[in-house]
Parts: sequence; structure tokens; C-alpha cells
Amino acid sequence: MFLMQIRLWNTNLIVRLFGEALFNMLVWMYFPFIAVYFGNALGNDIAGMLMTVPPLFSMAGSLIGGALADRVGRRPVMLMGAALQTLMFAVFAMSPSHWLDYAAFIAIGFGGAVYRPASTAMVADLVPAQDRRQVFATFTTANNIGAVLGPALGAVFFFHYRQELLWTCSIILLLYFIAIYFIVKESMPTGERSAERSSPVGEIWKEQWKGYGVIFRDKVFLVYILAGIFALVAIMQLDLYLAVYVTNYVPAQALFSWEEGELMLTSTEILGWLLGLNGLLFVLFILPVTKWLRHWKERDVFIMSSLLSGIGTFALGFSTNLWFLFIVTIVFTFGEIVRSPVMQSFISHYAPEHARGQYMGADNLQYTIGRFLAPVTVFLSAWIPPMGIFSLILLSALISVVLYVQLFRIYPASSKQ
Repeated sequence: MFLMQIRLWNTNLIVRLFGEALFNMLVWMYFPFIAVYFGNALGNDIAGMLMTVPPLFSMAGSLIGGALADRVGRRPVMLMGAALQTLMFAVFAMSPSHWLDYAAFIAIGFGGAVYRPASTAMVADLVPAQDRRQVFATFTTANNIGAVLGPALGAVFFFHYRQELLWTCSIILLLYFIAIYFIVKESMPTGERSAERSSPVGEIWKEQWKGYGVIFRDKVFLVYILAGIFALVAIMQLDLYLAVYVTNYVPAQALFSWEEGELMLTSTEILGWLLGLNGLLFVLFILPVTKWLRHWKERDVFIMSSLLSGIGTFALGFSTNLWFLFIVTIVFTFGEIVRSPVMQSFISHYAPEHARGQYMGADNLQYTIGRFLAPVTVFLSAWIPPMGIFSLILLSALISVVLYVQLFRIYPASSKQ
């Protein structure tokens, strides 16, 4: 039934679904270990500072990508982002210097940020509003399949066969670029496209940045972004403070015991199991959960998401027992699962059609700012004990709840359902 539904999709969406899913699996083979790689190469103190820079470039990439998506079209911007990532993975693979590695890593993130607003806008262009949650959930499922196998495979391939892995990423992206070029068709509304092509380039950019000024004076949108930032600070701790906490405070222990022995896991192996469980839950449950919640108001889903992720993460501090950690991982993962498709559908129907790419680009700011702020928990952990850090994470989630309540007071959810 699921595959039958996908077969009925527009060809653009099918190509993107399989292309992005394949590439995302490769991303999960290197991304969770990139901070460790630069920490080993340059020192943890330098690496910690360096890892705050990529989100700033991603922020710029999202704004530029959103701007271009509304001016030159979705397809050219997607091609631009894929081409840049293809080239930079090749540079990373051939690099003789850790600093060139770092520059390539930043450029890969920038290329991905340019690509995403156009990609998301294309879904909104092609899918009726009532079906968007389910379609976005399908993309999230495909993208998270890699999160199940990626970290386990990457622990071997990234550290022992890094060059081969990076070349594989470059080749897969090149093939995806070719598929976009020959198969994917433009989805931007025709009237907007023809109007913009008749304008001088300088006038286009002037109007584009003027458009962003209008967006950032949009009170509803600003509250939405602020709420998302505080929610994501809590959600993003899985590969930040959670990794530090598990490796430093959770002792090696048995996963299973039997008469003749036991299966022991080290702290780092426990972290790998938690990451794998998080990805597996996404793959198995995001579609059924999205279907189950399809009649819920967006307000209620956002609030439930923040509460589950905040309370679940806070509960981690109460015990280092492996099975307890699995249970609370399930709790905070469901907080992330219920949020993802609803967040994308909210902004896709809130954004006016003529500025859809811009709104998608500006929407990504909550990710980039959240990713910029989230590592502060790791920094503060040098002075604050674990329960103090977990309390700050819970506080961030509760602030997001208050902001979501305020958001839907000024923008009633019922008016957009």
C-alpha cells in the first residue's frame, strides 16, 4: 500500500525521495563523527570553537537558496546546491590539510543549505495542503533510514576508509545531479517565473532582500522561529550533550546476560545503540504517527513535541541504567517524530505562494540558530553537573511551549487547518 501510494506521486518527488534517501545514508556515515575527527586533528578546544562556524554559513546558504528559489526557480537552485556539494566532497577526499578539510566541510553544509529551501518549496508546489503532512513524513522516513545504519557503518568507514567514503558521497551526488538535470521539472508557479526573468539582476536582489525584511517583520513568523529555536536546542542534544554524558558518566554494562556469559557494551557502544534506536524509531513510526495525528491541531502537536523532548531528555539524569536510557530515548525521540512533518506543513501553507522559497529559507534559521546555540550545553558542562545541564535543556523546552501557546493566540490554528 505504501509503495503504491509513492507510485502515484509526481516524478519530481519520486526522484528526490530516492536520491535524498541514498545520500542521507552516506551523510550519517560521516556527520556524527566530524567533531571527533577535528577534535583529534586540531584539539578539542579549537574544534569546539570551529564547530560554531558552519551553522552561520548554513544560515546564509538558507537565505540565499530561498531567495534564488523564488527568482530563478526550484530546479536551478537544487542543481546549484548539489553541484557545490559534489565538488566539495571531492576536495575533502583529496585534501592534504585538516584546514582544507574544514573549509570543504563548511562548503558542503553551505551547499546543502542552498538546496533545502528549493527542495521543500517544490513539495509545497506539487502537493495539496491536506496531503503535505504525509508526504513530508515520507521524506523524513526515507532520510532517517540512514540514521539507523549510518553511525554503525561510519564508525568503521569514516576512520579507516575515509577517503573512499568521501569519494562515494561525491559520486552519488554527481549521479543525483544528473538525475535532477534530466528528469526533474520546474515546479515554480509560471506567472512568478516569467515576471522575475524580465527583471534586471540588481533589481531582483534588491526586491529579494526587501522581501526578507517583510518576512522578519512578520510577528507570527518571528514567534514561530523563536519557539522552534528553543524547541530544537532540546531536540538537538542527542549528538551533543547526550554524547558527552553517556561517554563520561554511563558505565560499561551488560545488554543481555545468560548462563554462559553476557553481552557487554562500552560507553561509546551504548551511545551508538541509543543513536541507532533513535533512527530506527523514526523509520518505523513517523508515518503511522503522522497518520494518527493528522486531525490534531498544529498547536497541540508542537506543544506535545516540546514537552516529550524536554521531559525525556531531563529524565536521562535520573539513572545510568542501560534499559532506562532506552526508555527515555523513546520518549524524547517521539517528541522529535511528531514535530517534523507538522513543522514543514505549517510553514508551507503559512507562506504566500509568491514567496514560498523565501519563507522556506527563513524557516531553516531555526535549525541553524538552534544548532549554533545547542552546543552551549557541552561548553557549560565543564562547570555545571549533569542534572544542571538537563534542567537547562528542560527549561529551553518549556520556553518553547510558552512561545507556541503565544503563537497560536495571534495565529489561530483552526483558521489554517
